[in-house]
Amino acid sequence: MGQKVPGGIKTIDMRDPAFSPLKLELQALNHTKPSRLDLLLDMPPAGVDVQVQHSWNNDDRSLNIFVKDDNKLVFHRHPVAQSTDAIRGRVGYTRGLHVWEISWAMRQRGTHAVVGVATGDAPLHSVGYTALVGNNTESWGWDLCRSKLYHDGKNHPGKTYPAFLEPDDTFIIPDSFLVVLDMDEGTLGYIVDGQYLGVAFRGLKGRKLYPVVSAVWGHCEIRIRYINGLDPEPLPLMDLCRRSVRVALGRERLSEIHGLPLPASLKNYLLYQ
Repeated sequence: MGQKVPGGIKTIDMRDPAFSPLKLELQALNHTKPSRLDLLLDMPPAGVDVQVQHSWNNDDRSLNIFVKDDNKLVFHRHPVAQSTDAIRGRVGYTRGLHVWEISWAMRQRGTHAVVGVATGDAPLHSVGYTALVGNNTESWGWDLCRSKLYHDGKNHPGKTYPAFLEPDDTFIIPDSFLVVLDMDEGTLGYIVDGQYLGVAFRGLKGRKLYPVVSAVWGHCEIRIRYINGLDPEPLPLMDLCRRSVRVALGRERLSEIHGLPLPASLKNYLLYQ
């Protein structure tokens, strides 16, 4: 089922005050994020029906994996030794901006835990323990254990991510984080603890890509929760104005919208109600 990565590697946890200077480097990466990402994240998250529509595909998986009957957003991996197993999401994306949350307990990641996107042709099983997502030309993945990006990994070494890490550093990735796929720009990135970590991969435009993970830990359970998506068309002026008002107030003051001298219908619009 894979064991923990050996010691001797410096770990960086952004929640540790000792690493607060690195937050400045993270903030500098904000200019690389998709232009409409803040707007998407400010929207109410997708409902349960939409989340299920964008969940794991029980018909597109390694045989050592199954989607749980009582929670379609979660899959379970059987404890099969010397095997790496993957699963794709139900929806492939060709356009628009899409964000989903991956919840994967740190203690269930083992030696190879990779999260990314893949075409419909990427393999979903491999003998032994490996970074399956990203080891070929049909998938792109972030190895959570090594803080490395892989694409065509059989022929190219992994690239450190986030970019400010030293080669021997490993980045502490909490149980839940966000994946950001912009098919209009052709980029893939990740958000950890509310911080966009920069573009991980480019050149994805023109493909049909599915959420994917590959795992080695026996009995691990991984949840996908689709947050929301935005089509590439220009946003209506009303939506842009709503965003401006909400930014001016700040998240902690959104409740004050109820006290504004505005018609009830406009207050509801500002609150996405």
